[in-house]
Amino acid sequence: MPRPRQPATAASPPAPLKVLGVASEMYPLLKTGGLADVVGALPAALAPLGVEVQTLVPGHPDVLDRLQQPRERAAWPDWFGGPARLVSGRHGDLALWVLDAPHLYARPGNPYVDAHGRDWPDNAERFAALAHAAARIGWGDVGGEPGGAADDAAPWVPELIHAHDWQAALVPAVQHYLGAGRRRPPTVLTLHNLAFQGQFKAEVWHRLGLPEAAFAMQGLEYHGDIGFLKAGIHFADAITTVSPSYAREILTLAGGMGLDAMLRWRAADVSGIVNGIDTTVWNPATDLHLVQRYDAGALDARSANRRAVEAFFALPPEPEGAAPLLCMISRLTTQKGIDLVAASLDAIVSAGARLLVLGNGDAALEDALRAGAARHPTRVAVHIGFDEGLSHLLQGGCDAILVPSRFEPCGLTQLYGLRYGCVPVVSRVGGLADTVIDANDAALKAGVATGVQFADISAAGLLDAVQRTVALHRQPALWRRMQTAGMRADVGWAASAIDYAALYRRLCGRAVAA
Repeated sequence: MPRPRQPATAASPPAPLKVLGVASEMYPLLKTGGLADVVGALPAALAPLGVEVQTLVPGHPDVLDRLQQPRERAAWPDWFGGPARLVSGRHGDLALWVLDAPHLYARPGNPYVDAHGRDWPDNAERFAALAHAAARIGWGDVGGEPGGAADDAAPWVPELIHAHDWQAALVPAVQHYLGAGRRRPPTVLTLHNLAFQGQFKAEVWHRLGLPEAAFAMQGLEYHGDIGFLKAGIHFADAITTVSPSYAREILTLAGGMGLDAMLRWRAADVSGIVNGIDTTVWNPATDLHLVQRYDAGALDARSANRRAVEAFFALPPEPEGAAPLLCMISRLTTQKGIDLVAASLDAIVSAGARLLVLGNGDAALEDALRAGAARHPTRVAVHIGFDEGLSHLLQGGCDAILVPSRFEPCGLTQLYGLRYGCVPVVSRVGGLADTVIDANDAALKAGVATGVQFADISAAGLLDAVQRTVALHRQPALWRRMQTAGMRADVGWAASAIDYAALYRRLCGRAVAA
């Protein structure tokens, strides 16, 4: 006798893939650069794709002060030289793990350097401690669900760990050397900037909590020193960079920063996924940092922001359509090409442009820019320091943003510029080449040009790009089309989040969600 048919029921959705992010900073809790923006934006971008990201960060004062629903998950009386706690909690929609170790992180200001710009002398221990904490979470050694009920003792165990830059790059090595017999989640290491590698003298080795066997060429040893990033590249299951072009550049002698041979050895596991931006935070239609909000259909409204920018920098206002107002929002370093700008300031002014600079960095470059502003007080102005609100206003009021980097893994300021109709003028490297469409004849005729690129990264090449920008700005209809094309470009996280989710699922052996 046949069994009665059971009523059809909807299939249950698959459980979310659990990912632990590990990073030294995270917007909006703590930010010194674009790394924080990426780490802060990824969880929300991945959530609709069935990926649950919770992020481990160091317990800096700014982080602990803003942590909501804090709960202690583990206590370690001697954690790299002092007592520490692993605390979970939230900040808005962000689920967090925080390593609260006051002897390592309870310091004012920058998370990497002291008030004089010198690296903290115990940075090796500070970030080794973070890596060991991440490994404990990955092994399921700490209990509870961040933000869960007080009696929730079940551990939240990630299926994958995503480590960001050298500060988290020791995680795969800790798992390798100390995880024998334990469940080992696969690891992804993202290289945000290969110039910063976490290299330390061999004498700190005994303070890293790793066996002697790990100090070897096939481990952490790097030219007689200790290499955090080198170890991460060696042991991570997959390596990503923040743009496809940068992924190719780092395999070369010129772009590999001494790690090119190892990266070529791992080339099959290296891929580039371009960064996006948080288009809710960076939205000219809703941005409260702007004097006047606008969208692609109301670009004339940008003039009010232009006036506010001129007033802030004490520049005399100029009529709409006069000399283009260029800005730079950057760390003031040679990597960013600031020396080229300083050497070209007189010629930039002679070409018919004005320039505003927001940033800090190398003292000699700061002085050179100040000297240029003193020579051209009505055409050049400099604000040393960083101001998040002012950076938004500059994007909303200036005509173009200058990004003349010698190398640029991805860059975010050009993406903000596209979003705000502040036309990017960029060197043709890394993510700048991947995200800005040069205003060559073909692109202009097709109506797809979004900025100006230059391949000759020199003072002469920069000046040529500025001269092209001035000439384009003198054609209002064409300039408006470039602004509009940039504002309509996809600079969010949707496409890149799909790539990250697919990579995670492949490493975890999960079927890719339809």
